[in-house]
Amino acid sequence: MMYRIMKPTLQAILQIIVMIIAIGWVLDSGAKAMNYQWQWHRMPDYIMFYEDGEWWPAELLEGLLVTIKISALSLIFTLALGLATALLKMSQSRVGRFLATSYIEIIRNTPLLVQIYLLYFVFGPVIGLDRFSTAVLALALFQGAYTAEILRGGLQSIPTGQFEAAKTLGLSPWHSYKDVILPQVIQRTIPPLTNEVVSLIKNSSIVSVMAIFDLTTEARNIVSETAMPFEVWFSVAAIYLILTLSLSALSAWLEHRLGASWRKL
Repeated sequence: MMYRIMKPTLQAILQIIVMIIAIGWVLDSGAKAMNYQWQWHRMPDYIMFYEDGEWWPAELLEGLLVTIKISALSLIFTLALGLATALLKMSQSRVGRFLATSYIEIIRNTPLLVQIYLLYFVFGPVIGLDRFSTAVLALALFQGAYTAEILRGGLQSIPTGQFEAAKTLGLSPWHSYKDVILPQVIQRTIPPLTNEVVSLIKNSSIVSVMAIFDLTTEARNIVSETAMPFEVWFSVAAIYLILTLSLSALSAWLEHRLGASWRKL
């Protein structure tokens, strides 16, 4: 059993190693063709630096923390907005279904960058939002529309008997969803929800247009100061990759654990 689990893992690791070697060879060949001198030795100074006997976060690490903060807050509002929209779309209220459908269609059929500009230059100043709040709201609105459809699909996959059984046991609608329905929905929608979280993190780079000092903005500033575009942007890409791969691994672990727990039930 252990061999069956380790074999695909070792194959994946070997594939990643081969891919890294191939990418490194291509980059080195391209740099030599352009007479570009790599300056990788300077990159650690833009991640962390040692001063006065302590390690301090540099520009890229500070930008990463801002990116994580924006993504985490946006994720909370995304899930809340997505669930509320999914429930509205499944409700008996015509007004509720109309509002949910209109929101989903408008958001999904307009670019995120346009939505950010509208929120930042038009709606944000009217309702008194700062840059950071506008970024969180823009990402939550955008990803919430997609998350709503995922959660709606998860809710519709729950057998009607589950709702009827909860009602028969005397559970209120709140406790029915909290204790019976939503745990099953989460277990069934973890893979697509993980994709939305990954998309949220990647889309957070677009908020740099509002001069928020996230990872992308810090990278752009470093490039303008050092003229090291390749080193900086490849480092940023690697940071995003590590972050999203970590989330994917966490999702796979949660899916396995939750799946096992539900099978026991």
